[in-house]
Amino acid sequence: MTNIPPPAEELRFLDAELRQLDARRALLLRRREWLVHTLRTASVPQPARVADPMRPGTAAQRPEATAPGVRNVLLLLGGILLTVAAIAFTLVGWGDLGITGRSVVLGAVTLSALAVPVPLLRRGLGSTAEAVAALGMALTVLDAYALREVAFGGSGGLGYPAAASAVLAGAWAAYGAGVGLLVPRAAGDIEAEQGRARTGARPALRLPLPIAAVTAQLPLLLWALAVEAGPHALTAVLLVTAAADTAVSLRSAHAPVRVVTLVGACGTGAVGVLSAGWLCWSAPGPGAAARGAALLALAAAIALTAARFARVPDVAVCAALSAGLCLVAGAGGVLRASVPGEWTVPGCLVLGITLLTAVRVPLPRPLRRGMVGASLVVQGLAVLWALPLVAGTLSGPAARLERPWSGVPLDSRDAVFADAYWPSYAAAAPLVLALVAGVLAVAERRAVWRPAARAGALVLGWAALFVTPVVLEMPHGAGLMTQGALVLASLGIAERARRVAGGPSAPAVTAVVLALVTSVVLALASLATETGTIVVLLTLTALFGVASARPGLAVFAAPTALGYAAALACAVGASAGRPSEHTALLVLVVPVVAALIAARARGSAATVPVEAAGAAAALLSLALAVRDLPVLALVLSLCGVVAAGTALRPERRRAGHVAAALFLSATWVRLAAWDVTTPEAYTLPVTVAALAVGHLTRHREPSVSSWTAYAAGPAVTLVPSLLAMWGDPHWLRPLLLGTAALAMTLAGARFRLQAPLVLGGGALALVALHELAPYVTQVVGALPRWAPPALAGLALLALGATYEQRLRDARRLREALGRLR
Repeated sequence: MTNIPPPAEELRFLDAELRQLDARRALLLRRREWLVHTLRTASVPQPARVADPMRPGTAAQRPEATAPGVRNVLLLLGGILLTVAAIAFTLVGWGDLGITGRSVVLGAVTLSALAVPVPLLRRGLGSTAEAVAALGMALTVLDAYALREVAFGGSGGLGYPAAASAVLAGAWAAYGAGVGLLVPRAAGDIEAEQGRARTGARPALRLPLPIAAVTAQLPLLLWALAVEAGPHALTAVLLVTAAADTAVSLRSAHAPVRVVTLVGACGTGAVGVLSAGWLCWSAPGPGAAARGAALLALAAAIALTAARFARVPDVAVCAALSAGLCLVAGAGGVLRASVPGEWTVPGCLVLGITLLTAVRVPLPRPLRRGMVGASLVVQGLAVLWALPLVAGTLSGPAARLERPWSGVPLDSRDAVFADAYWPSYAAAAPLVLALVAGVLAVAERRAVWRPAARAGALVLGWAALFVTPVVLEMPHGAGLMTQGALVLASLGIAERARRVAGGPSAPAVTAVVLALVTSVVLALASLATETGTIVVLLTLTALFGVASARPGLAVFAAPTALGYAAALACAVGASAGRPSEHTALLVLVVPVVAALIAARARGSAATVPVEAAGAAAALLSLALAVRDLPVLALVLSLCGVVAAGTALRPERRRAGHVAAALFLSATWVRLAAWDVTTPEAYTLPVTVAALAVGHLTRHREPSVSSWTAYAAGPAVTLVPSLLAMWGDPHWLRPLLLGTAALAMTLAGARFRLQAPLVLGGGALALVALHELAPYVTQVVGALPRWAPPALAGLALLALGATYEQRLRDARRLREALGRLR
């Protein structure tokens, strides 16, 4: 029969077998890693030693540098040294040989260096071939220098460098292409050559073609400098070079060449566009501006060509955007030289808006996106151009706060820009803002742009109407009426947008914010005259009060109406010649109204803003009444009444604490007005109220500690009274304070309350010490001088002798106090 081991023994056997399998698997994995690493480094001449996991005796040595890296460093250093040697030979050792010898030596070395890469490539030594080819190209530069010194006698000027750079660029391009064609034919791999031509793979040598592309940037520019061409010709040369780079970048299959030519096209094109823009916008007349505009048109044509044939959509969009900006800049430069200065920006804006017609033209999508982007850039710049006028119109009326009711201004412009700079171009600013607002209003029909376009059109349209009275120099009264109508229109638009959206929306909130901003500016501008201030504040209060009846506008309109009502109360008080403390009583009407509105709008979103506006008006009334203590006490009492009325609402019960604090503050202020200096008059009301609250709290929650319920109230009176007692020579305060402390101590002992017992006992001890202090002083004065040290020594001896008993007594006292509540 089969011997089946017990389950515990079988489990131990299985665990042991599994551990052996895991150890074997780990060993095999380490062996596999070692074999893979060995195969990867098999081509290295001297491979680094790697630890064999199957042979514990081998030591691991990780290489600090890879073989390709070492090879490239060596080739680079060798090429640099050979180049330095060739330069030294050409410049220093040139005079030791005749003209024939010099030409033969340098030419032979150059031809040899250029020919060696072909056999090296056949043997697969690509890096070595690259290094030798780089040396050969450097030698061609020295050949050009030698030719100049020998054949042209070292003639100066830039003509020879221009020709030499053109020849070298062509020669290096031909050399790179030729080597790429020779290597596969020499190897007999015609199919590989055809596959390379089809797939656009890199040529045999990587350096010649990119270096040729870099050198090709110089010939035209050097030639233009050599013939001392003017700025227009230099700009044209830069743009032609950019066009050539663009063509090569679009047609080349060699990635490094595309990168080099793309960078060259961007660089020379940017410099050319900046130069053409400067020539166009600084031209003294239309003719010169037209020449610069023609250069910008050439740049636009180059950019459009690049956008049309670019393979990457983002590059095409950027190129089309640049083309659109060049067209607008060129036309704008001609316009600047032909029309008055303030109409240049509106003309450029019209041209930029014209670019939007590209959306309807059957062009590739990237071109349309680029043109739309260029139009948006032009419109944004035009808005920025008009922004200082809008900012000045917004901030200008604030200067009236320093000199209210100073008189009627000459016109709306004088009311705003009396102390500020008036922009000379401001006449066309409303037109610019209106045009951009119209474009956004049309674009609002597209679903993607709808929210942002609608809000932007609303803001820009408001800005155009807002600055119109200032630009047209309308009378001050007419300007105020225009701004009031703008407030009304903004509120109407907000209500309509809310109804259309079925609730709060971005256009509705934007319109409300614009109404608030306009109303603030209107209120500040009305400070010029007394009548105007009162009429405007009354109108704004009524207008926002009516608007607060709309559910969607109440959150903003109701607190705004209360704010303007408080300002109206201040204005009426100042107009009547009443002192500020009397005006404070008039301002108190606003918190009362706010409390009533909040109670009626209970649970709505406008409740908290209305209450905040009422609290702000109450603080304003307190600030106005602070100079007259009786009136301040009255204002505090009335504010307490409002807070107490608010606390009647279930969700505002905590306002009762504010009401209590206000009533207490009113009591204190009244006592201070009566010149009452007794501290108990100020502290006893607080103590009584705190004890009442503590008693109710303990009655409702018996678990509350006596320190929480009964400590704060008595301490408010005991601490100031004890401090006043030490400087009071009369006997009445110590008697009353001691009686109160004794009552507290007895009450704490009777009801087993820790806080009253400790506080009352401590206060009673201090009162007793105060009463015994004169007698102790007399006794100490009557004793001889040796008596106090002797008594202190006896006390220390007694304390030391009964130390353990005192500790037990203190521990029992602490436990007894701990048992109290």
